[in-house]
Amino acid sequence: MIVSRNWLSDFVKIQATDEELTQRLTMSGLNHESSEVVDDDLAIDLEVTSNRPDCLGHIGIAREIAALFGYDFAIPTPLIKETGSPIANQFQLRIEAPELCRRFTARLIRNVQVGPSPQWLIARLKTIGVPTINNIVDISNYVMFECGQPLHVFDFDKIHGGQIIVRDPKPEEELVAIDHRVYRLEPGMCVVADAERAIGLGGVMGGADTEVTDRTVNVLIEAAQFNSMAIRNTARKLNLHSAASYRFERPIDAHNIDWASRRCCELILQLAGGELAQNWLDVGSRPDEHPPIELRFDQIQRILGIDIDNEVATQILERLGFKNLQQSHSKISVSRPSWRNDVTREIDLIEEIGRVHGYAHVPDDIAVPMSASHRRTEDRILGKVRNALTAAGFDEAMTASLIPAGWSEAFSPWSNLQPLQTSQGMLGVLEKASHNVGVVKYLRRSLVPSLLEARRINEYKSNSEIELFEIAKVYLESEKELPWEPIKIGLVSQRDFFEVKGVIETLLRHLNWNGELDIMQCDFNLLDINQSCELRINGEILGWLGRVSESGKRTFGIRQHTIVAELDFGLLCNLATLIPLHTDVSLFPAISRDFNFIVQNRIHWSDLRAVVAEAAGSELESIEYKETFRDPQRDGSDKKRLLMSLVLRSKAGTLTGEQADQICREIVVSCQEKLAAELVA
Repeated sequence: MIVSRNWLSDFVKIQATDEELTQRLTMSGLNHESSEVVDDDLAIDLEVTSNRPDCLGHIGIAREIAALFGYDFAIPTPLIKETGSPIANQFQLRIEAPELCRRFTARLIRNVQVGPSPQWLIARLKTIGVPTINNIVDISNYVMFECGQPLHVFDFDKIHGGQIIVRDPKPEEELVAIDHRVYRLEPGMCVVADAERAIGLGGVMGGADTEVTDRTVNVLIEAAQFNSMAIRNTARKLNLHSAASYRFERPIDAHNIDWASRRCCELILQLAGGELAQNWLDVGSRPDEHPPIELRFDQIQRILGIDIDNEVATQILERLGFKNLQQSHSKISVSRPSWRNDVTREIDLIEEIGRVHGYAHVPDDIAVPMSASHRRTEDRILGKVRNALTAAGFDEAMTASLIPAGWSEAFSPWSNLQPLQTSQGMLGVLEKASHNVGVVKYLRRSLVPSLLEARRINEYKSNSEIELFEIAKVYLESEKELPWEPIKIGLVSQRDFFEVKGVIETLLRHLNWNGELDIMQCDFNLLDINQSCELRINGEILGWLGRVSESGKRTFGIRQHTIVAELDFGLLCNLATLIPLHTDVSLFPAISRDFNFIVQNRIHWSDLRAVVAEAAGSELESIEYKETFRDPQRDGSDKKRLLMSLVLRSKAGTLTGEQADQICREIVVSCQEKLAAELVA
């Protein structure tokens, strides 16, 4: 932001030298980039951070100078006289896209004389590097750089139908802007239109059809408030940036709209003549009221480390525009000025007091009390999960949250509800995938599709090892007002199914959970029915594991054998024990026994294991699954064999062979009674 020292002097009488001025501005947060003498003026280039849009005009910088040096500060009141017929007799204004434009105002001046600007106006604009065009356009630019509120002036006679409509673009609508280039308008862009066509791109640039020329007689002055995000997206999509869009990309001072409009009219009447129509058009919502902010005076010393008198702190806030609502010996309640949207908390007020009072007053060796931060339990568990997976040979991936509709439909284990759709597409690698055509516009319901795309890209680049995991949010529709955003852990691997299952079991042991992982059947088109399962712990779903089916490979364009898994991080947090607990180890020897049961196909391994564990009792140390074997000719087409190995150990003494045999007989009897299982001799 380049400002003119002479221009600043219209609002504050600066007594400091140029060096003192720029030094104090830098120390207060407006970094001084450079200064240059332009004729009899000084152009000062300041870096304005994104949270201070109030300093994108001379009035805002002047207010800062007044607060820093204790100077008097005053803003003139625009004086305008309405002598023409009411504007409403000839013109109407309507907002059809309130999500893009919150407020739109218009004033009409008839019979203006368009011509060159006076020398003082040319000099002011020259100092800040703005070229002059004609007196009307120069005035609108002047007011914008004066107060920070962008304006636009239309040739009123070129507006068709006697109306302006603020709306969304029509399909394949185009605009010829004042830079005389044609722009294709897309949904989400704010169009300023008359009864027939687009005449401007709200907050970015006006249209060539209604620009002010030497033949203009009647002018319409626009002052509005647009959606900052929409302006930012529009400027980037079209690569169309302007001084107006730069300001509208940040929150503007909604209370300043009327002042800017009246100031523009005042200067036009002075420099170009004409008659201002009575009344003005003002449609849309009014500025919101903000709650008061309370400041405890003792917090100033605690945070800054220096003692600032209560009265001095109060005066600093008042000079910055904060209104003192209520004050006592221990605290003050203030209302923030309309131009300071960045101040919302007590700590913000303390920062304002500190920077204006001067951080140079804070000694280098001041003792500011601090305490060590404490990591959240979830963060500590995240660290353990990352350590376990990286130790197992996996690399962490980061993928996009937006995916195509086809990917979302391919795998959604956590929810059957429709995916959340976003109005903002994502252009990038995902859309350019050879197997995918369309706009990325759905929030993912699973991490697996994005990880499979990452695997496809690595396959294409002939990477030999593709072991990836991701810990991120998925986005699920909810009956509540806001969607559900649980954290999941996704895995993609080229290892064997049982190896990846072992990695998951190792992860559970790393979190100091020593229970049993139940394996259940699942049915997803993405996964091979013969090598996929649902993982449960104590009846709760931990996640899913499986080999990608042939149809799944075709969907995601991958060629090689691939195993995927997805786990619920929330359940892992409930299971994890961050402080390992001592467990006594039996000093007595163990006895191993192998079993081969013939069971119905409908019997799951988890069912058999549960029966065996119950029958074995406290002497059972571990059960290990070995193999599933089918022999339709000998056992029948509806049966299978489950092989397992048991380890028996007693904590009280050495198990004898007879005791071990008795436990085994009880296991066999229990399995026969409860599951109709037959032991293979």
